[in-house]
Amino acid sequence: MSENERNRTESIEEEFGLSAVRELLRIISETDVSEISIERGTTRLHVKRGPSLHHHAPAPMFVTPSIAATVQPSAPPIGLVQAPVQTPPPATPAPEPDALPPGKIIAAPMVGTFYAAPSPKDPPYVQEGDIIHAGDRVGIIEAMKMMNEIESEFSGRVVKILVQNAQPVEYGQPLMVIEPLS
Repeated sequence: MSENERNRTESIEEEFGLSAVRELLRIISETDVSEISIERGTTRLHVKRGPSLHHHAPAPMFVTPSIAATVQPSAPPIGLVQAPVQTPPPATPAPEPDALPPGKIIAAPMVGTFYAAPSPKDPPYVQEGDIIHAGDRVGIIEAMKMMNEIESEFSGRVVKILVQNAQPVEYGQPLMVIEPLS
């Protein structure tokens, strides 16, 4: 590895934090997760585990676009690629704050996929017009194959549900509007 390539790899490692990358690789090797992508600024970390012959993940390989064409590993690499990040537009744009009905907002606490019911066969947790209490479940956000129940932080009437079932949501995106009851 040339000095220039080593400097680029170290730069990427510093941006993500080498200890964080090592910890991520350790966790992935102990689970059944086979692929994960993480983006930070303009740097993207993509880890993909290929078939293993000895239950050991191949040694990590950090690849930048300038050296990607010259590196030909024999096993699928665990790679770190620095590339411009292009974010696809959301399926349904988040409503403007001015367009929301008055009330308190339940917002997405994470990026993921919103589900209105615990399973496709079950009715939704809440519907517009329902009265809810603090701590009631109002939906689920699936993130990295983990189902995270979303609970209301306050009591009131569900005025408007702003997302559809199985819709991708962003961190902080309004999910529903609750009118406090007096």
